[in-house]
Amino acid sequence: MDSQWMIGLVAVIAAVAILASWLGARRLPRSSRVLPGPAPDAIDTMRQQVALILNPIKNDADAARAKLRTACRELGWPEPIILETTMEDPGHTQTRRALDAGADVVLAGGGDGTVRVVTSELAGTDIPFGLIPLGTGNLLARNLGMDPGNLDANIATALHGELRWIDTATITLENARTGTRTQENFLVIAGIGLDAEVLAATKDDLKQKFGWLAYSEAGVRNLPGKRKKVRISIDDGPPRTLHMRSILFANCGKLPAGIDFIPEANIDDGELDIVIMSPQNTLGWIRIAAKTLLRHRLPIPVIEFHRSRKVRVTAHEPMGTQLDGDLSGHVTALTVEVQPSALPVRVHPGTLEAIQATAQPREAEEL
Repeated sequence: MDSQWMIGLVAVIAAVAILASWLGARRLPRSSRVLPGPAPDAIDTMRQQVALILNPIKNDADAARAKLRTACRELGWPEPIILETTMEDPGHTQTRRALDAGADVVLAGGGDGTVRVVTSELAGTDIPFGLIPLGTGNLLARNLGMDPGNLDANIATALHGELRWIDTATITLENARTGTRTQENFLVIAGIGLDAEVLAATKDDLKQKFGWLAYSEAGVRNLPGKRKKVRISIDDGPPRTLHMRSILFANCGKLPAGIDFIPEANIDDGELDIVIMSPQNTLGWIRIAAKTLLRHRLPIPVIEFHRSRKVRVTAHEPMGTQLDGDLSGHVTALTVEVQPSALPVRVHPGTLEAIQATAQPREAEEL
C-alpha cells in the first residue's frame, strides 16, 4: 500500500510538472520575482491612441476597462478604443479594426487565447503590443516577469514599458483523413499528443475552482497510454521514426509553479525548443519529473531536447494538438516555423536582459 501511495504521489508531481507543460511560461531571473510597473522616471507620456481588445467574461474585465480609461484620461490622451471579443470572433476582427482606426498600441485584456489571437494579427507589423493578463495560465505575462494579479502595474507597463521584439511561430496543421489544411500562429507553446489529451480531459468545474492546478488531475488520468509512432524532421533534415507520447514546440520554458521545464528557452533567440517525451510507463514519467524538479542536466532515455527554426512531424494516425492551451484539432502532419523578432512588446525595462543573463548553455539531449 505504501509503495502504491508513493507512486501515486510522484505521478501527481509528474502531472503538475510535465503534463501541464503547455502552461509553460517564459524563464524568469533565478529569484522568480515578478516586476512592478515602470518607475515614474521611466514613464514615456508621449500622446498615443490606445486600443484594448477585451474578453468581457474575465473576472477583472470591468476593472481593466475602467482603470485604462482613467489612466488615459489622466495623461490627456484620447479615449481608448475598447473592442470586446465574442464566442464567434475571439479577437481577429477586433484587432484589425483597432489597426484601421489608427491605434498606436494594441492591448490584449484576457487569457492566453485572447493573447494568441491578438498577437497573431499584430505579428509582422510595427504596432506595439501591450499585455493585461486576466486569464488562468497567463503564459506570456509570466514569461515576461509580470504579476498577473497586479492590474495597475500591468496597465502601466502596457502603456509605458520598454519596447522589445520577441519571436512568434506559425504552425501548419494537416489532416489527410479530412483533407483539411490550416495555418495558425502561436506565441508560447504548441504540442501534439498527450498535452492536447490532457487539455481535452480537463474538467471545466475544476478549472474554475483551482485554476491551472486542474490540469494535474487530468494529467494523472491520462498518464497510462501507449506511445504513438511518428516521423520527425528538424530544420529540413532527414526524417527519422520514433515512438512518443508528446512533442512540444516551445518559445519559452518555465511552469507556473516556478519549475524550469526548458531552462534555456528564450523568447527572442530566433529558435524554438523542441521537446520529445517518450516514456512507456509510470517509471518513465517519474524520471522526467525528477529531471525537471531537480534540474539535473544529465540525459535520460525518455526525453529529448532540440533547438531549431523549423520542424515537421508526420503521424501514422490522427493525433490531437494544442496552441498556447487552446485545442486545435487532430492532425496527421504539422509543420512549425519560428518567426524571429516578429512582435514588438511593451515590457518592464531590463526584463529580457535579466532573463538572458541567467540562461544556461546546453547541448541537445537525445534518446
